[in-house]
Parts: sequence; structure tokens; C-alpha cells
Amino acid sequence: MGDEKTSNLKRVKELIDLMIEKDLVEVEIVDGDNKIHLKRPGSGMAGVPAAPMSVTAPAAPAATGATPTDNLVNIPSPIIGTFYSAASPDSPPYAKVGDHVTPDTVVCIVEAMKVMNEIKAETTGTIEKVMVATGQAVEFGQVLFKVRPD
Repeated sequence: MGDEKTSNLKRVKELIDLMIEKDLVEVEIVDGDNKIHLKRPGSGMAGVPAAPMSVTAPAAPAATGATPTDNLVNIPSPIIGTFYSAASPDSPPYAKVGDHVTPDTVVCIVEAMKVMNEIKAETTGTIEKVMVATGQAVEFGQVLFKVRPD
């Protein structure tokens, strides 16, 4: 068991190094029952193992921010990818104008390298504006939603 654990930790370290080298914010690898999910805030340090074969870093504390002109809080994309407002074309959107969200509310999916990444609001308030359309390519830091804070 010790050799397997050492091998797994070495694999995770190699993935973290690759993320830093390629300036990746989030990576998820699924191999059968094994899942590795690495996430780091911007250019900060990657997280520590939270469970066997799983690594999670805390969300970036400054990921959302109020814009002084409209007093709305932005929900930015934490990664480059394709924006999807719902889990499938037949599903209702995760969040739409008028919906109340909390920090743990999933508001959309951003697909990156065939991995569907659920994006959480990370703020509390009411969705005022949806800034992108389903299927649209988004950049790191691009505003996806504007929220009126409670």
C-alpha cells in the first residue's frame, strides 16, 4: 500500500508541476474509479490532498469583485473554455436573470479540454445580467454574470 500511495503522490506532484509550467488553473483527470481534480487560484500555489487521488485548492478570495459604476458583483470565468448555461440543451439554465444565488450555487459550466467545470457564484445576491451566450468561448477572467449583492 505504501508504494501505491507514494506513486499516487508522485503523480499528483507531476500534475501540479505541469499546471504551474503551463499556467493552468484547473485540471481534472478521471481514470475508472480514480479521479484527480486540481484547482489553483490564478498563479498561486496548488492545494493539498483532500482525499485519496483528489487534490483541491481553496477558491481564490478575490475571484469576484464589485464594479464601482453599477454596484454589481462580477462572476468571472476561472478558466478559458466554452460557456454552457445548462447541463444539456434540454435542461433549464443553472442561473438566469432574477435568480437568487449563494456562494455554492452552480451558475454555469465552462468546458475546457473536454472537461465540464461547474462554476459557482462565490457570492450572494440576485443575477442581474448574463454576459455571455451558450456555446460562446470565454477567456480567463471574462465576466459571465453580474450579481446585485444582498
